[in-house]
Amino acid sequence: MSVRTRFAPSPTGFLHVGGARTALFNWLYARKHGGAFILRIEDTDAARNTDEAYSVIYQGLHWLGLQWDEGPEAGGNFGPYFQSQRNAIYEKHLATLEAKGVVYEDAGTIRFRSPRKTVVVEDLVCGKISFDMSNPVTHPDMTIRRPDGSWIFHFVNVVDDIEMQLTHVIRGEDHLSNTPKHVELYDALGAKPPQFAHIPLILNHEGKKLSKRDGGSSITHFIDGGYAPEAVANYISLLGWSPKDNREFLSLEEIRELFTLENINRRSAIFDLDKCFWLNGQYLLHMSLERFAELTLPFIDKAGIAYGSKEALLPALAIVKPKVKHLSDVPDWIGYLFTEDYAFDPAAAEKALRKTGALDRLAQLKAAFATVAEWTHPALETKLKETAEQQGVKTGEFIHPARVAVSGRAVGPGLYEMLEVLGKDRVLARFDRANAEFSA
Repeated sequence: MSVRTRFAPSPTGFLHVGGARTALFNWLYARKHGGAFILRIEDTDAARNTDEAYSVIYQGLHWLGLQWDEGPEAGGNFGPYFQSQRNAIYEKHLATLEAKGVVYEDAGTIRFRSPRKTVVVEDLVCGKISFDMSNPVTHPDMTIRRPDGSWIFHFVNVVDDIEMQLTHVIRGEDHLSNTPKHVELYDALGAKPPQFAHIPLILNHEGKKLSKRDGGSSITHFIDGGYAPEAVANYISLLGWSPKDNREFLSLEEIRELFTLENINRRSAIFDLDKCFWLNGQYLLHMSLERFAELTLPFIDKAGIAYGSKEALLPALAIVKPKVKHLSDVPDWIGYLFTEDYAFDPAAAEKALRKTGALDRLAQLKAAFATVAEWTHPALETKLKETAEQQGVKTGEFIHPARVAVSGRAVGPGLYEMLEVLGKDRVLARFDRANAEFSA
């Protein structure tokens, strides 16, 4: 049988980094072995289920590039893929257990009668582990159905994995203690258990399990915060796994080829937002301008920047790309390039334009630039340096006023690149605006 893995989140309105890593590892293993990756929604808690909660899961997985082969939106031969729609399937398997006499009623609950013996789990990450299930005090009979008729996670989880013909269950180490109970259910239902692989926990800097309260623990944080999805997928893959060659900058395709369960570490992983931030900067720096534009456009459109056309936008993005650390920062980096009604930063204007002689320098530079026939970076740089030399001053005496005059700020992309993108007419007009505004 070909490999079949799954990710089975609950729709809580939050896709946690830990859940995203579980999905990633299952996706990687299925893709590495030419198998199927299944998305199954564990939505038996009706009070917590909302359309938004489902969309958060779908959006997060799509954003990371983890497309599922079966499940919501994709369909498949083993549905429904929502637990809330599988009640008849659970009833059928409960009837099997009842027929075997291995369940009983206890104060309205249905419990599974443990065989009371040692269960051996051959885990692909943790190795061979024996669980002594003989003591009813430490291992009481497991509830599989509540008095209100709702199902317990352990039972429906096992039934779904059987019905969907899962070959591998890759999940967090916190589920390891549940595994012997699940193996007992597999045996009672006459099914062969899948191969288990329990991956290490993700901890915060305090050494505690990463929780929703920890900063950056949600995939939504990265989406809204302007991270590149390939950078986040790369970083998450390194939380408990390593290619064993000390490389950290890896594309999803490379990770897929290198990924093995044998290279998953046993020790817990530490979530380091600073490292993810660094990795994101590397991705933004090295990615193509087309990809940068694709990822940036949602933020630019949300900011309402009237860039006109993609052809007009790309040159602006090209000059800020080496500086940007978050995609969400791009509107602030380029906004002044697409409006003549840009604001002047008071501190920058005070230092660069209200300084004695600054407006004279700006007028001199305007006159010099007016003679430039070929409006390119090299020509502009040459002309500014010539003008500074003629006036017997350092180039900074022209560079700083010019920068603030055309952008309203003291920092930004390279001056000459910025001037080239703006074009001759707009630059000279901006010099005039600054002179008029600060000469009073």
